[in-house]
Amino acid sequence: MPVHNNNVGAFTRKGSNVQKLPGLKAVKAASKKKDEEEGVDPGDVLDEWSHGKALLKPADQLELTDAELKEEITRILTANNPHAPQNIVRYSFKERSYKLTSVVDQMAVHFMLEGSLLHQDSDEALRLRAKDSLSEETTTVDTGAEPDEDKPETPAIPVEDGGEVEEAGVEDRPDSVTSKTDKKEPKLTNQFNFSERASQTLNNPLRERSCQTEPPPRSNFSATANQWEIYDAYVYELQKQEKNKEKQKAVQSKKDNDKGKKKNMMMETQVDDITKVGNSARIFERMVNQNTFDDIAQDFKYFEDASDEFRDQEGTLLTLWKFQYEKAKRLSVTALCWNKKYQDMFAVGMGSYDFSKQGRGMVVFYSLKNSAFPEYIYPTNSGVLCLDIHEQHSYLVAVGFYDGCVAVYNLKEEGLEPAYKSTAKTGKHTDPVWQVHWQNDDMDNNHNFCSVSSDGRIVSWTLVKNELVFTDIITLSLNGAVSEEPEGAQQPSTACGTSFDFHKQIDYLFLVGTEEGKIYKCSKTYSSQFLETYDAHSMAVDTVKWNHFHPKVFISCSSDWTVKIWDHTINTPMFTFDLNAAVGDVAWSPYSSTVFAAITTDGTVHVFDLNINKYEAVCEQQVVSKKKTKLTHIEFNPIYPIIIVGNDRGYVTSFKLSPNLRKKPKAKKGQELPKGPEVEIAKMEKLLSLLREPEPSTL
Repeated sequence: MPVHNNNVGAFTRKGSNVQKLPGLKAVKAASKKKDEEEGVDPGDVLDEWSHGKALLKPADQLELTDAELKEEITRILTANNPHAPQNIVRYSFKERSYKLTSVVDQMAVHFMLEGSLLHQDSDEALRLRAKDSLSEETTTVDTGAEPDEDKPETPAIPVEDGGEVEEAGVEDRPDSVTSKTDKKEPKLTNQFNFSERASQTLNNPLRERSCQTEPPPRSNFSATANQWEIYDAYVYELQKQEKNKEKQKAVQSKKDNDKGKKKNMMMETQVDDITKVGNSARIFERMVNQNTFDDIAQDFKYFEDASDEFRDQEGTLLTLWKFQYEKAKRLSVTALCWNKKYQDMFAVGMGSYDFSKQGRGMVVFYSLKNSAFPEYIYPTNSGVLCLDIHEQHSYLVAVGFYDGCVAVYNLKEEGLEPAYKSTAKTGKHTDPVWQVHWQNDDMDNNHNFCSVSSDGRIVSWTLVKNELVFTDIITLSLNGAVSEEPEGAQQPSTACGTSFDFHKQIDYLFLVGTEEGKIYKCSKTYSSQFLETYDAHSMAVDTVKWNHFHPKVFISCSSDWTVKIWDHTINTPMFTFDLNAAVGDVAWSPYSSTVFAAITTDGTVHVFDLNINKYEAVCEQQVVSKKKTKLTHIEFNPIYPIIIVGNDRGYVTSFKLSPNLRKKPKAKKGQELPKGPEVEIAKMEKLLSLLREPEPSTL
């Protein structure tokens, strides 16, 4: 109860006693009397009461400016306990190791009081009740005395629970005979643990992150078991046991065979681990390789030979990357082909031209971005002699082998075996396949390619579902016509094909080179006879290729040291070049109709530009040693000014053409340079027109 300060006084209540406190006047009188006894002047005391109180600052108090005093310092209070441990370690059965746990108890108990309440049905509560009942029985004793009239009446007892105040009657006197047990006591509310119904809310139990788990999935299943179902179950179990016994017998008999297969599987898995490198690992490997050979990459991109200005239209070759695979050291490069879609990638066929030592082969794919290791590797049981990459579907690669088979590899599929391969039942060649070439899709949109072999057959292969379907286009003969005699009589007159090439604009027209040195112009629509026969060389025709721009011009080379350029409408060659060594391969450039390159077995690369010099090469450069190494194949890149050259030791070397070897026609003053293939056709046509003119008469 609050204390009231006034002149009358203040009352306070302590328990049931009531006391009177002294007032303000009494306090002042007492203090005045005390001052007189001590000899203090009452005026001084009044002065102290009248003056205002002054604030006293301690000597070590911090002096702050007004700005610092007005600055508000905010603090963020969190529920985290700063004294809670943060390094609790628990064992994780999933990872089988000790892990730091993030579940830390942040609750701190500041005060806790144990209660003294007892449950009414507990043993201790029952004993207390029994003890209270015994004490009440001893206090209620019947005395039999009459009430005394002189005694004052019992005062009214205030009831704090809000009950009515009653006087103590006869029944409530201690001398009454009536027992308290017969009286009905009113039921009071529990003052210690009382709560209203409105505040009785459901408190969800606390959950920890460590114990919140999803219940396992459940499903209800019910079925009725009949006699026939039980019988079927027994029969099924008996059959299962018999099958297991047969499998055990088969496993015991195949143990010896499995040992041999496991060794082969180990070898295949090792190759698979190399070929199944992820894209990220390949990119990382390319980055490391380009950093290692950074000077070569800079030369490929930016270097231009400035000395070409002083060479009178002659050029040079700059050596770039060298490609080599360790497991293909003893094999020769027998085929080269650039990928038309990914211009930095090319395929290399590995085999041998030594027919007395034929063995395994290999198809390898290299990229200019990584010269240290091939992108794809496909080992073969027979030597590879030719290959060709599809222009539209760059993942399809046609391959011809020394044993007469042809195959198609799919780079998208995993594994080292070809997706398609010809066999003796499906019409494979009986002699080595020297060249393959992809054709346009047929009427049913099936992919197909052609092949030429020493057995004289030119075969068209169609990819139908999971097999190769062959169709003989023409059979080469020495007399220029296809013989209709039986096979036994046809063999002596059969010519051996060594190379062929299809026309760039006319699909059905193609050229075939033979071992006898002749070149045949053939047609797929008219296969009974050759359209034209050219007496080209005195030895086998190694390569024959149509010009990329001019529809009438093709080129051929042979081991008789010559390279010849032809107009297919004329039986005699337009140009003949003697290179003083056996010519292994020749290729037209993709950027000019008058530029071509040839290689000779003495290790020299010859580059000709007929628009500059019709008699000699503008570049003759020896790239390998004469005695030890022989060049086998050469190919121009379709976009970049580089060529790749393969040799009989399994090496492939790339070279960059100097500016003089890739000159383009310059426009005259005031005229624009015409664009398109018409310019290249006009260049070649100008050269041919000079040769076609009749010689002036001497008369």
